[in-house]
Amino acid sequence: MKHFLVSLCLLESLLHALTQCIVPGSEFHLEGDYLIGGLFNVHQVSSPIYHYRPEAIDCSSQPFILSNYRKFQLMRFTVEEINNSTKLLPNVSLGYEIFDHCSETQNFPGILNLISINSLIQHSPKNLSKVISVVGPFTSPESMTIAPLLMVDLIPMVSYGAGVSALSEKVKFPSFLRTALPNKDIIEVVVKILQHFKWHWVAFLHIDNDYGNDALELFMKRITDTEVCLAYTTGLNDDTNYALTFKQIEAQRAHVIIVFAPEWSAEALIESAIELNVTNKVWIADDAWSLNKKLPKNKGIKNIGTVLGVAEPIMTIPGFRDFMFSSKNQTQCENAEQERFCNQICDCSSLNPEDVIAADPSFSFSVYSAVYAIAHALHNVLQCGAGRCNGNITVYPYMVLAELKKSNFPLLHENIQFDKNGDPKFGFHPIIFWNHSGDAEEIGFTKFYPSFDFFINTSKIQWFTKGAVPTSLCSPDCRVGYAKTQNGIHKCCFTCEICPKGTYINSTEDAYNCIKCKETEWSTPGSTSCHLRVVEYVPFTDRGAILIMIGVCILVGLALATSVLFAINYNTPVVRSAGGPMCFLILGCISLCNVSVFFFFGKPTIPFCILRFLPFFLFYAVCLACFVVRSFQIVCIFKMAAKFPKLHSWWMKYHGQWLVITVAFVSQALFIFIGFSQEIPKPYNDTFWYPDKIILGCDTNLSAFSGSVILLAFLSALCFIFSYMGKDLPKNYNEAKAITFCLLLLILTWIIYATAAILYHGPYIHTVNAFAVLSSLYSFMLWYFLPKCYIIIFQPQRNTQQYFQGLIQNYTKTISQ
Repeated sequence: MKHFLVSLCLLESLLHALTQCIVPGSEFHLEGDYLIGGLFNVHQVSSPIYHYRPEAIDCSSQPFILSNYRKFQLMRFTVEEINNSTKLLPNVSLGYEIFDHCSETQNFPGILNLISINSLIQHSPKNLSKVISVVGPFTSPESMTIAPLLMVDLIPMVSYGAGVSALSEKVKFPSFLRTALPNKDIIEVVVKILQHFKWHWVAFLHIDNDYGNDALELFMKRITDTEVCLAYTTGLNDDTNYALTFKQIEAQRAHVIIVFAPEWSAEALIESAIELNVTNKVWIADDAWSLNKKLPKNKGIKNIGTVLGVAEPIMTIPGFRDFMFSSKNQTQCENAEQERFCNQICDCSSLNPEDVIAADPSFSFSVYSAVYAIAHALHNVLQCGAGRCNGNITVYPYMVLAELKKSNFPLLHENIQFDKNGDPKFGFHPIIFWNHSGDAEEIGFTKFYPSFDFFINTSKIQWFTKGAVPTSLCSPDCRVGYAKTQNGIHKCCFTCEICPKGTYINSTEDAYNCIKCKETEWSTPGSTSCHLRVVEYVPFTDRGAILIMIGVCILVGLALATSVLFAINYNTPVVRSAGGPMCFLILGCISLCNVSVFFFFGKPTIPFCILRFLPFFLFYAVCLACFVVRSFQIVCIFKMAAKFPKLHSWWMKYHGQWLVITVAFVSQALFIFIGFSQEIPKPYNDTFWYPDKIILGCDTNLSAFSGSVILLAFLSALCFIFSYMGKDLPKNYNEAKAITFCLLLLILTWIIYATAAILYHGPYIHTVNAFAVLSSLYSFMLWYFLPKCYIIIFQPQRNTQQYFQGLIQNYTKTISQ
C-alpha cells in the first residue's frame, strides 16, 4: 500500500514531465497485433536524486550497465524469434514497448505510459491497450513499487530478477510471476554451501532495500536450527563506510562473507576490499553478481581470498549471436519524427556486438523464458492451432494471466512451469568458483524440481590457503566425546566439557547436551554411544546353586529321618526331653523354611521375590518360638519350679508353651501381611555398583517388614537368654547348651552374610544369602537334633528313665548343698 500511495503521489508531477523529453529510439518499440511491455534498467541511478520541483529522470545521463542491455536485447530477440515461428502464434505478430527503468522508486514515465493506454486512467473501450503483459522489472524494489499499479487491472507482470519473498503473496500481488529464483531458494543454496564446508561463523552483507532486508530475514530464519551463526551483518548503501565494515568483520574473526546485493553494489564492495587490502576471506555471491565479468579480471582479486557463488542458469540462446550482429548493422534512431520518452534513449549504437554477447549472462534465460511464457499464454487464449489463431477473441490481460499460471511447455531442455505463488518450477542453477584465470568455473549445481539436488566438487576449487578448506568458526570443534557449553548469545561460541560416565554425546542430533544412557546401558566418560549392560543373576545351573540345593535336599531328608526316628522312640526320655511333640513341629518348620532357598536362584519375578523370604520369616519364627519355649522349660524345671511353684503350675495348666508358639506365629503372619500391604517385593535392576552390569535382585522394603525382623531378633534374644541361664545344668544334660551353641552359630552366620553384603555387590551375594538361610537351619539340625539321634541309635543306655532321674537327683542335691 505504501508503494501504491507513493506512485499516486508522483502521478501528477510525472504526467507533466512525460512530454518534456522526446527523442527518437527505435530499439524500444515494435508494432504488433499484441504488445508486451518491457522494463529494463539499461542505465542505473548511481546516487539518490533530490528534486525541489517535479522533474523526470533522464536515464541516459546515468551509468550504463552492459549486462542489463544484454537482457534488453534478449527480449527483442525473443519476440522476433516468436514472430518467425510457424507453430507458436501463427499469423499473429507480437510487438513490444520497452522502457529504460533506471531508478527503483523515482522513474515512472514508462509504467505510466503503459497503464494509461491500458484504460486504467482513461476508462474508454476505444482506448483498450494491446499491452497484454509486462516483462520485468529486474530488481525487487522496482517490482515492489510498480506492482501495485499493474495489479489493479490484473496485468500479468513477469519479472526476470526480483527475488523478494513478499511478491509471492498472491493476496497482495495476484498477477505477479517470476522466472528467476526467489530469495528463499537462493538462501537455501547458500546455507547448503556453508554446511557442506562446515562454515559456522559468517558475516552477511546485503543491499539496504527490500531485496537485501528480505534475504537477511530469510537467512536468519533458515539458520535457526543449524550450527551456522551470524557473526556480523550490515546494510550496504551509497554512504557505507567500507573500512569500518571490514574492521568490524575482522574483529569478529569471521572468515566467510555472504554478499547479497545487485551487481553495482557488489562491485563497489569488492573494489573497496581490494583497495583496503582485505585478505584471506571466502566470499559467497548471490545470483545477482556471481557471473560478473569485470571483477574476476581485477588484478587484486586474488588477494581478497576465494569467491564462490550461486548463479542463474548459464545457457546458450540459439540465434542470439546472429541477431546481435544483424541488429547492430542497422541504423539506429532512424525514425526521428516519432516522439519518444527520455527513458527510451540508449545512445548505444557504437557498442560492439561481441561485448554484448560476452557480457554477464545472468538472468538471460529468465528473460527468454518470461517472453516465451507470455507467448504461450496468448497462444492458448487465442485458441491457436493448425496454423491459425481465433481472431474473434478479445484478449484481456486477466485472460493471459490465467493461462500463464497454467504454463507447461518445453524450452531449451527445461519444462517451464510456475507454482501456486507464481514462482518458477524449473532451472538448473550452477555453483561457481572464480578461478585464477578470471573465469567463473562451474564446480557444482543445485536443482529444486522435481526434487532437490545439491552437489559440489571440492577438488576443483583453488583455495587461497593452497590446500585445506578454510575454516570459519567462533570456537574450534570439540573433541569426540565432549559436549558444547554455549558462551553468550551465539550457539557457535562455546567451551567443551567431557560427558561423564553413564552418558554419551550425539553431535549430529545435539552437540550441546550429554544424553543419559538407558538403565540397561552403560558408557565410559567421553563416549559417543552406550553399550548394553550384561544382565547377571544366579541361574539354577550354577555350581554354587546346585550345591546349596543338594544341601537343602539333604536337610529335608535328615528332618524326615529324624521325624521317623523320633516317632519310633516317641516315649523315650531323649525324645521327651528334646520337646516331645514340639520336635515334630520344629522339624516340619525347618523343612518348610527350606522352600525359600530355591527362590534365591533363577531370574527374579514377583512370586520369586515373595517366596524368597516369606516361608523363612514365617516358619523360622515358629522354630525360634519353639526353642524359646524349650529353653524356658529347661530353666523352669531345674531352677524356677521350686522357687516359683505358682508360675510353674500356671504354665503347666494352661499349656503355656503352645500359647507362646501360637502368639509368635500369629504375630509374624500379621507383620508379614502389613508389610505386603505397604509394598510387595518386586524384581530390581541394580545398576549402581557396576557400570557395565545389571545385577538382578529383589527390591525389599526393610522398613515395611521391620516388624518381622524385630520379632525374629526378639525371639532369638529370648532364646539365647533362657538357654544361657541353663549353662550350669548337668554335664550330660546339654539341651540348653546345644541351643546356646546353635544360636551362636546363627548369629555368626548372619554377621558373615552382612559383612559380605557390604563388601560385595555381585550376583553371588544371593548365593551367600541362600547359604546363610540354609546354615541357619542346619545349625539346629546338626547341633540339636543329630546328637539326640546319636544317643537313641548308638547309646541306648543313656536313653532310660533311670539315667535321666539320676541326673536330675544329682543336680538337685548339688543345688540344695
